[in-house]
Amino acid sequence: MADVADVVCVGETMAVLSPSDAGPLEGQTTLGLAVGGAESNVACGLAALGHRAAWVSRVGADPLGRRVLSDLTARGVDVSAVEVDPERPTGVYFKDPGPDGTGTYYYRRNSAATAMGPALIRLPHLRAARILHLSGITAALSDSCAELVAEIVTRRAVPGPAVSFDVNHRPALWRHRPADAAPVLLELARGADIVFVGRDEAETLWGTGKSEEIRDLLGPAPVIVVKDAGRGATSYGQGGEETFVPTPASPVVERVGAGDAFAAGYLTALLEGSGPTEGLRLGHLLAAATLRTRDDVPLVPARDELARHLTADPATWSTLRLP
Repeated sequence: MADVADVVCVGETMAVLSPSDAGPLEGQTTLGLAVGGAESNVACGLAALGHRAAWVSRVGADPLGRRVLSDLTARGVDVSAVEVDPERPTGVYFKDPGPDGTGTYYYRRNSAATAMGPALIRLPHLRAARILHLSGITAALSDSCAELVAEIVTRRAVPGPAVSFDVNHRPALWRHRPADAAPVLLELARGADIVFVGRDEAETLWGTGKSEEIRDLLGPAPVIVVKDAGRGATSYGQGGEETFVPTPASPVVERVGAGDAFAAGYLTALLEGSGPTEGLRLGHLLAAATLRTRDDVPLVPARDELARHLTADPATWSTLRLP
């Protein structure tokens, strides 16, 4: 086994095809190829900040699967436990930039990752980690994937690591039926140690429009982080501690991947023993780096630049405008 990882992220990563000129997909003759997936995006962010991160999943025995593995390896992520499926393909998604934002079109049905199941919990990588990170996306991919997530998050079949869970509600994966997704994602969120959820998705799923309502619904998770887009983010600690950090002003090129970057920042602070204010600030800073690019995984700012913002007084932070 490779070096023990601080965080093991479990979920699907796909090949990403997108226009290089930010024009609509239908008018393109060439597309750029990259890789992206909620959980591996988090692993990349953690690795960029100096932590040992592993990604556990399945890819096809095809060129796109090899590209996924090579890209993540180049970013410092341990992929030694990834299974290669000789029958099922690697999933693919397309980006479609437009004046109202970037649309995404997924082609992942019967992909290699959809065959993930509870057998993965036997991997020594998982037991040796400090944190296991999963999301609600995996729970919607297939019955076996749903069982895997439930085993780790709800039933705690992997003793030892803390469990981090990003709700990550993707309506299309649930056939645009919030009533189907709501109870599943609620049970998973209540079972985790660290929960990330957007205020807007919580309102769609559970009718909770305020951060404190989400806290009351999801408790008693030790850490609940509620993200409210351009307004800010609030964390609730086990002892009832509440911390709010406003979102710094930043240009927005594309929103895809920003939530994953936020989770990577917050988990980094947690691993390093920093408090919730530093965690929320680092989450905002990494999310802003993603918002400023069309890449799912951005170049992470240098540590000295991050440190300057992390140690700023509240007044300076509240007026911060990122370039």
